[in-house]
Amino acid sequence: MALTATMHRFEIELADSDRGVYQSLDLRVARHPSESAAFLLVRVLAYCIEYAEGIRFSKGGISSVEEPAISIHDLTDQRTAWIEVGAPSADRLHRASKATKRVALYTDRRLDLLRSSLAGERIHRAAEIPVTVFAPTFLRELEGRLERNMRWDVSISDGHLYVTTMGASYDAELHPTPLFEA
Repeated sequence: MALTATMHRFEIELADSDRGVYQSLDLRVARHPSESAAFLLVRVLAYCIEYAEGIRFSKGGISSVEEPAISIHDLTDQRTAWIEVGAPSADRLHRASKATKRVALYTDRRLDLLRSSLAGERIHRAAEIPVTVFAPTFLRELEGRLERNMRWDVSISDGHLYVTTMGASYDAELHPTPLFEA
């Protein structure tokens, strides 16, 4: 018998003072059986950080090879941003960067290991791809609070991310770094 996805609901009050974005989000996110809790959390956090009109999760979920984990579309349904999560292949990043004006990567992987796995590979505009790495301790603390129905207050201010849930607060520095220096 095949394992099925687990649905998680995130009710989020988003306050991004860095960009002037204030929004109530009600997200239903399918967690693939092979997806780690950390990967799920990175996907949801990336969605919050990137939030803009036209944002959406991939229809195929994490198993889609043709779509990004998250994308932003304009009113004509043209993709304006391709947001990857985890450790995508060089080929995937290359195709994304050629197809979309803006590409960003959010990960729980060490940046030096990610860079070494992609070194020498052809990636279009690699120096323009910002990578945001979430600290393992931050993600482990959030994992300890993960349930199928979550309420989060997410604040972004001065390059810091704050998540409050179940009476506890967690914070992480947001320091996007180019995938490779120019």
